[in-house]
Amino acid sequence: MLRQRFDDPVDRTIWSLAIPALGALAIEPLYITADTIIIGRLGTDQLAGLAVAAQILTIIVALANFLAYATTQRLANARGAGDLARAADVGAQALWVAGVLGIAAAVLLAASGRHLASWLGARGEVLEVADTYLVIRAVGLPVVLVALVAHGVLRGIRDLVTPLRIVAVAALANVVIEVVMVFGLGWGVAGAAWSTVVTQWVAAGVYLRVIAPQLVGATRHPNRAGIAELLNAGGWLVVRTAALVAALTLATAAAARGSAATLAAHQVVSVLFMVAALSLDALAIPAQTLVAEAVGAHDLAAARHIARRVLRAARAAALVVAGTVALAAPLIPTAFSSDPAVRSQVAVGVLVLAVALLPGAAAFALDGILIGAGEYRALSAAMVISLAVFVVAIVPVMVVGTWGLAGVWGAITVWMTVRAVLTWRVWSRA
Repeated sequence: MLRQRFDDPVDRTIWSLAIPALGALAIEPLYITADTIIIGRLGTDQLAGLAVAAQILTIIVALANFLAYATTQRLANARGAGDLARAADVGAQALWVAGVLGIAAAVLLAASGRHLASWLGARGEVLEVADTYLVIRAVGLPVVLVALVAHGVLRGIRDLVTPLRIVAVAALANVVIEVVMVFGLGWGVAGAAWSTVVTQWVAAGVYLRVIAPQLVGATRHPNRAGIAELLNAGGWLVVRTAALVAALTLATAAAARGSAATLAAHQVVSVLFMVAALSLDALAIPAQTLVAEAVGAHDLAAARHIARRVLRAARAAALVVAGTVALAAPLIPTAFSSDPAVRSQVAVGVLVLAVALLPGAAAFALDGILIGAGEYRALSAAMVISLAVFVVAIVPVMVVGTWGLAGVWGAITVWMTVRAVLTWRVWSRA
């Protein structure tokens, strides 16, 4: 039966791109996952401080994700139309934007990281940990944005194996360096941050070397028209991402208004959500590329067919990932903390997370389809409406303050469900 359902030639193309994309997307969050496991051994305050710092970094990188998405869509669209010169220009101009925005973001984070952490609810030792981590990680922001552009270029040419290799080696190197710096040299939280920064700079150099052949013949200086096109596409994506980030930030703020154990447990479940969600999001990557290519070639029937096959694959993947998370729920808490209060909340949060991933898989796949089709405005509108519903769901959790992690992730489940329904409506009308 499974063979009959997935015997379309498009399925083979989707999975040939999704499998390496899954590896790259699942490995990338290991930067934070490694920090979470290692810093969790230093103490609950340290883990809680990382939770706040990680959320701030997630906001910044997520807002910059338009560099990858818009680059993929525009480059694949140009290649679908047979315009390789325009495809090269897309990558080159995206690098200029990444460099300028990366430096600006680094300066702002170093100057205001402490205030942002305080606004999220960090106090005392938790605030000190978050501030230390953020100031150091700011050094790596410019190259993080360069890496996003490189991912966009490689996805646009259907090369998802190279990013997988780079990310896998970088993640492994990060773990080794981090253990040495944190425990061997005794640098604590600062060592965890510095190990990630060093790894990110080296990885960015590798990315630039790899994508250089794709930029041959491109305009080397900043081009106003090319940058304007990227920012125009990116503007709606920023609105979409800002709504997404706002929801996750409110969830962290709600957890921070509970106990330190609740915030620490929220960090653990958030890391698991990041890994699981990005794994499911692997199907959105081929959707972006293949749909954009079809649209560029003016083959709308092919674009619709690709979209239907991606959604079918997403349903199957959702059952596998959500089931795996649920089955692993009894084992997960002991891997991240020795605090009984943290462990008990993690156990509950993981089960709720498994439920949230079911509608989440559909939402992630539809995101990729709509981005590939260039439906940025409608996608952004759906995300803003979903955020409004999430606010209604999370406010009682923040006001009552005794529902713990179950309340926070219950509200996230509502948000995911509404998001899936609204993006489905956009797709059905497109």
